[in-house]
Amino acid sequence: MADGSYVYKGLEVCPLVFPHTPTRAGFAHDYDAGFDAAVRIRERSDNGLEARSRVFRLNVATPFPSAGDARRASTAYGKLLIDGSTQGDTIWDGD
Repeated sequence: MADGSYVYKGLEVCPLVFPHTPTRAGFAHDYDAGFDAAVRIRERSDNGLEARSRVFRLNVATPFPSAGDARRASTAYGKLLIDGSTQGDTIWDGD
């Protein structure tokens, strides 16, 4: 898929990567400050109805040094959340 999302165990996983330091108007991105990451997990909807979706931010002590590292961590975290869900307790429940 062009946007980097994929299907894992029937759910769409979309890594979200963004610069650690917000970009100020008129300035370039500060990629040297590293990257933060989150993952969106969404049900697939083939009938055109809105599917459930939830975003989980990765809470890490320091920013990721590269966008690729942040993307890989985001993908792994999404799989961990899906695999860690037990019957009766899903990713849609929770904090």
